Amino acid sequence: MHYLQIQGGAKLSGEVAISGAKNAALPLIALTLLAKNELKLTNVPNVADIKTLAQLLVNLGASCEFEDPNTLKVNTSSVNSTMANYDIVRKMRASILTLGPLLSRFGHCEVSLPGGCAIGQRPIDLHLSALEKMGANIEIKQGYIVASAPNGLNGARIVFDKITVTGSENIIMAAALAHGTTRLLNVAKEPEVVQVCEILKASGINIEGIGTSELVIEGSGQRLLTIPDIKVIPDRIEAGTYLCAGAITNSKITVTKVNAKHMLAVIAKLEEMGFGIEIDDDKITISPAKEIKPCEIITTEYPGFPTDMQAQFMALALVANGVSVIDERLFENRFMHVSELARMGADIRLNGHIASVYGGSELNSADVMATDLRASSALILAALVAKGETRVHRIYHLDRGYENLELKFKQLGANITRLEE
Repeated sequence: MHYLQIQGGAKLSGEVAISGAKNAALPLIALTLLAKNELKLTNVPNVADIKTLAQLLVNLGASCEFEDPNTLKVNTSSVNSTMANYDIVRKMRASILTLGPLLSRFGHCEVSLPGGCAIGQRPIDLHLSALEKMGANIEIKQGYIVASAPNGLNGARIVFDKITVTGSENIIMAAALAHGTTRLLNVAKEPEVVQVCEILKASGINIEGIGTSELVIEGSGQRLLTIPDIKVIPDRIEAGTYLCAGAITNSKITVTKVNAKHMLAVIAKLEEMGFGIEIDDDKITISPAKEIKPCEIITTEYPGFPTDMQAQFMALALVANGVSVIDERLFENRFMHVSELARMGADIRLNGHIASVYGGSELNSADVMATDLRASSALILAALVAKGETRVHRIYHLDRGYENLELKFKQLGANITRLEE
């Protein structure tokens, strides 16, 4: 098993190119189940989760071939199985994204209940109740969702009780092949959801309301689609993580190949804390603050502050001049990194879903353990400014979502090395 060894105290500088978004690529790979043609996905991040979902498609009978680390050629016309088995799905929650496409295309599927990061309850009941409204019969048997709709799914009016990103994506894809018109209300507005809609529209599906909380989708009546080649959008969370690296070391760095419009909440918070931000086309440059000010953060759905950036900003708040308050409203277990940061000398006090972060204490090196994907990056950020040499263990979480992480940090001047336990 690998770990990262990080020597604190280095100033950062230079540029780092941002990869394609894992959270966009995963639903787009699932979307290929609706295609009758072979297609290519470019700007795909070279991370473990992508390879896991590609392997799941291969298990279903599809052809998936990486032409290079960031280009995936997919042909799902040969799919001959509708069972997404436990061995694959347990590794990654996003495997649930095959449920809607498989059911709408074949009228039957068996998908294992998902696994993934242990950051709290992420129930799939919203996915299942929506599919039932579209005429599916759903049972849970021996850890599998067994879904059937022998004559295909039917359009329906569906109101999501709460905003769900994967739920929105799953039902949007299901509605694309359904019979009739589906109206979805309280849809997630994340850029990753928007890209799924835009690709479906480019494939001939009539979708109204893209980018809003209400979508109207006319289904194809189980006719497979001709889907064009897809370029995955930039990873706004990866970009935010490197901007936080520049911020916590109070350095000037530039992230390239980004879409600043997808990051307005994060950019606004960095400016509020005193950092200079310059946007130039697909580049964002962060400049040092004269004084790093504390902040207040409430995580919420897009376009609000993303829960996937909460841990990184908690690390950043440790070097602020004062007390920052972070209110985590989306996931109940997403403060697991607090105890690990405390091992490095952090003063963080929890009261339910609210964390008070007392900035200004000197951070010291320690052996720390990653608990989930974004917590891992928070530990790296803290290690960049800690006194001495920090070792971050269980970094397989990082490999699920960050491409070439230590190489990119080295490009910026960080003293970071991957070693084997």
